Amino acid sequence: MCQSLVDKVAQSKQLMAVAHPEILELFENWLEELEDEVIRQAGSAPGPESLARATGLSRSGATFILAKLRREGRIR
Repeated sequence: MCQSLVDKVAQSKQLMAVAHPEILELFENWLEELEDEVIRQAGSAPGPESLARATGLSRSGATFILAKLRREGRIR
């Protein structure tokens, strides 16, 4: 799993190197909206499975977003 995360970070850095700034801004806006939705859903859908169903994310996507928001102290 750690190697997979390292690979994803490397891919993100590669994307940032070639992506147009407007596309990156759109992505960041989408991610911010998604995080806001996850924060709203976190109370009623505490686990990654139910959060994934509620938001349309994959289970791994929901797990990643939940972990990120917890690290940032935005949810418990």
